[in-house]
Amino acid sequence: MGRTGKVNVQDEDVKGSMSKEKIINFVRLILLTVLLGAFAGSVIWGLLKATGLFSVLLWEKLPAFSGLKITSVFICAAGGLLTGLLHKKSGDYPEELQVVMGKIKTDKRYEYGSMPQMLVCALIPLAIGASVGPEAGLTGIIAGLCYWVGDNVTYAKQNIEVFSELGEAVTLGQLFHSPLFGILAVEEDEDSIVPPMSKGSKLFLYGLSTAASFFVVSILNKTFGAAMSGFPSFAEALAGITDYLMLLVYIPVGIVIYILFELSERLTSKIAGRVPVVLRETICGVVIGIMVIATPLVMYSGEEQMGELMGTFTAYSPYVLIGICLLKLFMTGFCINFGMKGGHFFPLIYACTCMGFALVSIVFSDPMPHAAFAAAAVTASVLGAQLKKPVAVSLLLLLCFPVKILLLIFVCAAAGAQFGRVFKPGRA
Repeated sequence: MGRTGKVNVQDEDVKGSMSKEKIINFVRLILLTVLLGAFAGSVIWGLLKATGLFSVLLWEKLPAFSGLKITSVFICAAGGLLTGLLHKKSGDYPEELQVVMGKIKTDKRYEYGSMPQMLVCALIPLAIGASVGPEAGLTGIIAGLCYWVGDNVTYAKQNIEVFSELGEAVTLGQLFHSPLFGILAVEEDEDSIVPPMSKGSKLFLYGLSTAASFFVVSILNKTFGAAMSGFPSFAEALAGITDYLMLLVYIPVGIVIYILFELSERLTSKIAGRVPVVLRETICGVVIGIMVIATPLVMYSGEEQMGELMGTFTAYSPYVLIGICLLKLFMTGFCINFGMKGGHFFPLIYACTCMGFALVSIVFSDPMPHAAFAAAAVTASVLGAQLKKPVAVSLLLLLCFPVKILLLIFVCAAAGAQFGRVFKPGRA
């Protein structure tokens, strides 16, 4: 009896210590998750704020001071030269989203030794007006920071793969002002790298880190001003019988845009491969400078230009709008492959919206009420083919389009995803 009593007491002590250790580990995980979200949000805000300030200096202050817009072309060339030199020394940064996540999945880590060069190479293209979005560069930066934390904080190392996906979710959610998109873009991934963990636990951690990120960014925005305006949104979307019949046009057009973008990306990649590093980036900088002056509606990531066209597209010929769409596709592939790297989601949303505007201008005598429906259908088809994640695409596009056409967006995204699974040119 005495021995049995002692054994029971010891068992209870062991269970108690194990329970205590679990609670401590759980609290640690929560704290690190919150800190990661807050830190990632502040880094994203800081880089975007710096980009905006540099862009104003380059395209507004400098030409006003010198009296010549052409001065900015030389600055863009210098930015391209600096980017090329950094690429030659440190590697081809920033890497695109799928490359970053592919390295994490295969190598189980993402190198952060070239973080300063990564930051500069992510900032320059956005500041000088390259036809790219910020998501690619920022995802690599946040992934590198996650692995730095893992290498320097003992407990974090045990959960580094969890934190890398949390970082991706926070980055995408913050950039697109859509927390659910960030979460589902990761959660809907068939090749998710997170070790076995219940879906509820993952969603809980995603929610914590994203909430911390948005909280920190909201404080920074109120204190220092917004770092990024985000995409403009359509207030209304007319959805009549004719609009639904036009889906027979919108979805195939979206598929064609997807194919054209992939082909232009391949073409520019082949050409860029024959041009030496440094010269390649310098050429790209010069071309960007000239294009920003000559055709500003084609350059930058696209959110400001989209806002401008939403109320004025009827003043343009539909064929001009088609031209803007096609040139935007080409310039995005050109910038990415000639070294001014960034993401392609922002430019694609803008290009597809231009095509939607063009189609309703051709078909309807009063195109304005039908514009949102057309733009949503074309954009959802293209992004569905790109991402192959219809739910994530649907949540992303709520950023721009009314919730009443959510089902339409999902159907178009699912149709695009189905085609994208058949036609796999490599990027998605």
